[in-house]
Amino acid sequence: MSFQQGLSGLNASSKNIEIIGNNVANASTYGAKSSRAEFADIYANALNGAGVNTIGIGVNLASVAQQFTQGNISTTENPLDMAINGSGFFQVSDGKNPTMYTRNGQFKIDRQGFIINNQQQKLLGYPVDANGTVKPGEAQPIQLPTQGIDPTATTRIDLELNLDSRSAPTENKAALDTINFNDPKTYNNATSVTVFDVKGQPVALTYYFQKTDTDKWNVYLTANGVSLSNSGTAPNLVARPVASVAFPISGAPPLGSTVTPLTEGTPGSVTVWDKGFANPQTIATGTITLPDIPPVTLAGGGTSEPIPAVSLNLASVFQYGAAFGVTNVQQNGYAPGQLAGLNIEDNGVITARYSNGKTRAAGQLELASFRNPQGLQSLGGNAWAATFSSGEPVRGAPGDGNFGVLQSGALEESNIDLTGELVHMITAQRIYQANAQTIKTQDQILQTLVNIR
Repeated sequence: MSFQQGLSGLNASSKNIEIIGNNVANASTYGAKSSRAEFADIYANALNGAGVNTIGIGVNLASVAQQFTQGNISTTENPLDMAINGSGFFQVSDGKNPTMYTRNGQFKIDRQGFIINNQQQKLLGYPVDANGTVKPGEAQPIQLPTQGIDPTATTRIDLELNLDSRSAPTENKAALDTINFNDPKTYNNATSVTVFDVKGQPVALTYYFQKTDTDKWNVYLTANGVSLSNSGTAPNLVARPVASVAFPISGAPPLGSTVTPLTEGTPGSVTVWDKGFANPQTIATGTITLPDIPPVTLAGGGTSEPIPAVSLNLASVFQYGAAFGVTNVQQNGYAPGQLAGLNIEDNGVITARYSNGKTRAAGQLELASFRNPQGLQSLGGNAWAATFSSGEPVRGAPGDGNFGVLQSGALEESNIDLTGELVHMITAQRIYQANAQTIKTQDQILQTLVNIR
């Protein structure tokens, strides 16, 4: 009598139950993948290789195959939680062993600024240069910045507004007449924008628009109340214009192109003077160079640094029969800022947010994929290692090629179907009982043979 079949069945069923139990235990493990027992029958080889009526000698566990299907994605409150929606693995390293791969996106920041998981393994990706430009290449541990962002002085201002063509000229009508900043009767409208010096100190520039005649306006400017074009009288009180605008401004070249001087008086033009209010020049574009902004007193009592050669773009200043309105004001300077937070884009770029409103890339995650993910070796801790069966990893940024996209503030749940696993457990239990019954029957037959007299 042979107990081989029953014993192999008990052993296989026992392992199947262990696999199902492991699945059930990891039903709530983020990034975990379900495993499946795959069995194969066993036959003894005949001496001459012949025989068609061979009886099998049992069953064998051929493989424990993991199923790398997509798990559900659930949102969290942590921006460093990441889920891959599609193909790919996060790459992590402990600095000693070969690179490991995981689908668990529960990451944190250690005291040195590295992004790590619960096993203290560092997340790998691309670094950035001093300007925040990503440098693709060999992946390395991503270290987030701790220092702030340096200030930048203003060099360009863009104004977009409408001057009401229905407005009456002010009391001062001469092209180079004066303005009293304390007397609203000497100008029609005003708006302001904050610019920054090389130290990032804010200076408020106020623009005054004075209509002098039909379709003609003078533009005056003050910095923290100090006129940029004094006529020699008391500061903040009497000044000359920094530009004279005649509408319509037409034929403006693209921003940043070379301005070609035209003859004075060309319809639709901007006339500017030098610092001595001489040598008027008429240009067919709304971009002019402002007088140097001198040091002025700041709100805290200090003094700002000079801001030279600021370009003022008036090409988007229009004159229509509508109320005065500013639709856009932009300038390219900014104050210093400290790191305020992080965002992770769907392409894996980690964007640092600073207190001055600026953003800068701090790195980019790199994913890895395999032709045969079932060939990966499980290492525990939600990690796998590459093997000969899995093939070499193919690396790239999220969203590129066949790689999935990244979702920040979310985690990929286990793909284990708990209901299905419980049903499989019941089936495996019945199979175990059936194999035990086979052994019991064999034992009864053997007992009967022993008792024959």
